[in-house]
Parts: sequence; C-alpha cells; structure tokens
Amino acid sequence: MATVHSKALGEFMLASGTVLPQLVVAYRSMGTLNAAGTNCVLVLHGYTTGTAMLEEGANVAEGSWSVLVGPGRPIDTDKYFVVCPNMLGSCYGSTGPGCGAEFPAITVEDIVNSQKALLDALGVRRLAAVAGPSFGSYQAFHWALSYPAMVERVVAAVGAPFHPMPPGAAAAIRAGLEAADGWQAWCKGDANAMVPHLAAMRVNTLTTYGVDAELAPRIPDPAQRAAEIQRLAHEWAGEFNPMSLVVLMQAAEAFDLRAHLGRIKAPVLYVLSRTDPVFSPTLAGEVLALPGAAGWAYRELDSEKGHFASGADAALWADDLRLFMNQEVAA
Repeated sequence: MATVHSKALGEFMLASGTVLPQLVVAYRSMGTLNAAGTNCVLVLHGYTTGTAMLEEGANVAEGSWSVLVGPGRPIDTDKYFVVCPNMLGSCYGSTGPGCGAEFPAITVEDIVNSQKALLDALGVRRLAAVAGPSFGSYQAFHWALSYPAMVERVVAAVGAPFHPMPPGAAAAIRAGLEAADGWQAWCKGDANAMVPHLAAMRVNTLTTYGVDAELAPRIPDPAQRAAEIQRLAHEWAGEFNPMSLVVLMQAAEAFDLRAHLGRIKAPVLYVLSRTDPVFSPTLAGEVLALPGAAGWAYRELDSEKGHFASGADAALWADDLRLFMNQEVAA
C-alpha cells in the first residue's frame, strides 16, 4: 500500500480571513502523474476516516475503496495518478485541532482549498475525477463548484450536495466530550484518556452505519461480531482526535450547495445505498430535482450494508464507475 506522505505548504488563509501559520497536508498517492499534470484523480475520505480508505480491509466507516482504486480497477492507477489527502481539521497527519477552542472554525471550502494547495505543490493541473463517499462527497461537489475548469468528473457516493441532518450535532458532540471522565486528562496529554468515551461513540456510529450486515458474511456468529465491533471501535478510538469530530461536524453543518449546483459543469455520478440510514435513497428525488442536477447519472445500490455499501459492496457499482471514468468529457 502507498506510503503516507506529508507536505508543509506554508501560511494558509481560511475563508474567514484567519491565517493558519503552517498548513500541513498528509496524503497517499498511487500511480504516476503525467508530464502535463492532467491525469490525477482526487479520492476524498469521510468524516471519521483518512487515507486508509484505499487499503484493503481498512477500518473505515464507509467501507474500503480498495476494490475501486488500483491497477486495472475502475479508478485505474496504471492510467491515473491517485491522490488521497487527509482533510484539514482531521487527525491523520494534516493540520488539525488540539484540546480546547484555539483551532479556528473551518468550512468545506477551506478543506477543498487546502487540497488545491497540495495539488499545486505536486504539479497537478487538471483532475480527471474527484471522488468520495459521505463527507468525501461534500468535498467532491465543492471541488466542482470552486474549480470548474479543473474538474472533469464528479463521483459522489452515499452523500449529497448538502448536509441533510438537523443542526446541533457539533455542539452536542463537544458537550459530551467535555463531560467525559477522561477529558481533562486528555487535555493534559494523556493520549488514551478518552478511549473509553470515543469507543462507545464509535460502536454507536458503526451500528448505525450498518456494520452488523457488513461483518455478517465473514463473521456469522453474533457474539463474535459484537466482539469484532468492539475491537474496531477501540482501534479507532486509540488513534482519533476527539476535537476533530467537533471541527469537521461544524464544517458539515454549514455545508449546503443546493442553490449553486447549476454552476457545476462536470458530469456527476451519484450513488446511494438502499439501506443507508445516513444518506437515505429517498434523498435522490430531492437532489436530482435541484436546478443543475437533471443530467446526473444515478445508481441506487441494492445493498444490505447501509452506509458501508460504496466500499463493502463496491462490486455493485464498479462497472458503472468504470464506464463513467471511460466516458469522454469536454476539454
């Protein structure tokens, strides 16, 4: 699997006008950038995951995309230079928060602009596609809006061009973190103090996303599945920064491109899962009726794996993705 790299990019101004003194973006890459810098595909991860989404069997809440990205796969790394950056505000190597309120509020626009700074530094001039599940779809849509001349295709899976959940989650998450037994110890440097609280949160998240159905084919025994869910939750809790949950949820809650979709010029492949409780397929009617969305290609996955479906049931749409990637687009 591709090595995680880190790029220091200097000062970075947020949309709010706040300046980060040093932007660092961690990323993985696969394949080779051509001399013209025009064969890049940007693959973008979800809310609580990172660049590990490219790894086979990765502990990621949207399901690993390893079946979709690689040599000879729909996003073919023999043809494309794939870059998967860790989001600004996350905690897998990119600039993000510590304890407390010192890290500024960020937006999806800021996340996209930080990725643009990375691609500029790598010599990327054009994107054959921008693709991602869940929060990754937010970024993909915003890329097509912010940099329409650069983006040739958009692949948005188990997501939407707006945040469909009611507001208040970021504030509730923060209140829960600050009330947790381990909060003060974590703020004083005990890296493991918040693991019990985060693990409990993770079990709830994975259960909501459909982890039981995702694990059942290979772990048929319910007790063993429950133990595996606990293991996955504790593994994640031991590496994730709790304040990233707050910072990124604040960005998600402010995300809404419904009034601007007509400015997106790239063709869009929009994919939802029949059993996804987070981005229900009932969203399709609303989204596809929005001005600017009439020509999008749409696929509903007949999957039992909920929010995991885009990765865990990748075979259900791999051919659609391959066809979409091979379609000619306007220069």
